[in-house]
Amino acid sequence: MNNFRDLNWSIIFAWLVLATIGLFAIYSATQGPVAAFLPSFIKNNFAKQLAWVGLSIFLVIGFQFFTPRTYMPLSYMFYGIMLILMICTLLFGAEINGAKSWLRIGPANFQTSELMKIATILATAHYLTSRRDISAENIRYAFIAVLMILIPTALVILQNDFGTAIVFLALIPVMLFWSGLPYGVSIYIVSPALTLYLTVFDWKLGAIATIFISALIFFIQKRVWLTVTSLITGIITVIGVNIALTDILQPHQIARITAFTNPAFDPTGAGWNVIQAKTAIGSGGILGKGFLEGTQTQLRFLPEQWTDFVSCVVGEEFGFVGLGFLIITFLFLFMRLLNLAGNHKHPFAQLVTVSITAVFFIHFVINIGSATALLPVIGIPLPFVSYGGSAFLTNSLMLAICLNMDFHKRDFSIYR
Repeated sequence: MNNFRDLNWSIIFAWLVLATIGLFAIYSATQGPVAAFLPSFIKNNFAKQLAWVGLSIFLVIGFQFFTPRTYMPLSYMFYGIMLILMICTLLFGAEINGAKSWLRIGPANFQTSELMKIATILATAHYLTSRRDISAENIRYAFIAVLMILIPTALVILQNDFGTAIVFLALIPVMLFWSGLPYGVSIYIVSPALTLYLTVFDWKLGAIATIFISALIFFIQKRVWLTVTSLITGIITVIGVNIALTDILQPHQIARITAFTNPAFDPTGAGWNVIQAKTAIGSGGILGKGFLEGTQTQLRFLPEQWTDFVSCVVGEEFGFVGLGFLIITFLFLFMRLLNLAGNHKHPFAQLVTVSITAVFFIHFVINIGSATALLPVIGIPLPFVSYGGSAFLTNSLMLAICLNMDFHKRDFSIYR
């Protein structure tokens, strides 16, 4: 039997540090002077989060008593069960903040799309690692894997949760690339997102990106058909974005996009969230205003300050040092997880660990990017820091899976 000293305690330490930072930030955002402006159910967020953290600690430790043999063969069944629960959520779920993503289980609501992430990663990784012959000319397996990811993505979109849908879509290039998809094809898959992002600022930037990406793909892959396809896709993306901005999107949607590129355009409307977030972080200075002393936080200027903008609470009350420490802790966690993946000999363990790391990283980039106006405000929580029992429990379970496969890597590597 493995000794618990063999667990990767550096990852566990980083996880607990992030959870502790989150508890401090949630306490400040709900229990400080700001509590006078909050309803009672918001004031309970700290106590509920503390309970979820405690439960997750037992979950992470207890999960290590299982071996990968337990859940790898059941990945397809888990995937099917979660698809059924996602459909049930769409039909009978509760709507919170405009998204019908929640199933009521007793007194609590649970976001089924969170567990769907785990099921999708395990099932898709199981499928891809049993077929290691993906190439530029033979990518039929890749199409099936993409379909396995697109099905839950479609259900999430129908639930009106576009932030979570982005996370699912981002898994496609990560999982295919790690499974052997050529560099050029992988670049092509992610190129529309980069082109779209730049076109929002200026169509000329989108056009330049299209030409550069197409040239890069030809230099790497030496496939004319792929280069031409990339060029056509880029042109369609640039034209489509411009048509959408002028003829398709509603005025309030255009206002949100304009506020992203220029928050001062609508400072009391669409640009409010970004302006208040940047003000909170900027006013924190080097060392911050002090715990429970942030004016943007305590006077309730920050929107969703216990979830989507929790990093702004850290930046305001603990300053550049506190927010920098938070970011460094995340980067340390990502590096340690990638190191775990590199140490595995079994392809399933490698792909699952990389995919879980990608989920954490996507959440991190979008959340921090939204808070600093580098990305549009999408509404994605910061892993282990933002309030949310479903998200914290699921993220902790994903981390437990990575730790488990490392803890049992000697047993794991003997079968395929």
